[in-house]
Amino acid sequence: MAPSTTKKLIFTPDAIPAMPVFCEFSLEAFDEAENNRDIAQAAVSNGVVYVSGNIGCTNDFKVVEGGIKAQTRRALENVSVVLKAAGSGMEHIIKANIYLTDMSDFRAMNEVYAEFFDPDNMPARTCVQVVALPLAGAV
Repeated sequence: MAPSTTKKLIFTPDAIPAMPVFCEFSLEAFDEAENNRDIAQAAVSNGVVYVSGNIGCTNDFKVVEGGIKAQTRRALENVSVVLKAAGSGMEHIIKANIYLTDMSDFRAMNEVYAEFFDPDNMPARTCVQVVALPLAGAV
């Protein structure tokens, strides 16, 4: 018999809500999902926090100005807020997946990324280029 699994969904007004649609994203689709609260910003299962994707935008879905560094900072701040709501923190991240729309932004993204982690406790990480991100985000 498989062990039982508990799952707690995390919703916090302090971070960008999880985006329900990654293709043809519209605020109308988001408003419907928000009203139903059917897409969690994170889920906690057996002590592990799984965070939904984030981009560098404000809670009202405005991509922050200032380029890749500002967007990276905001995306990681959003992740940090969601982790805090789940009772965790950035220091507990085991693995991160980074999506860039332009790999030439890697160095600048990485400079900001390094500010959020202890150099002796960096998570494993994958970084890949994608064709597009929601709201025309860069990271």
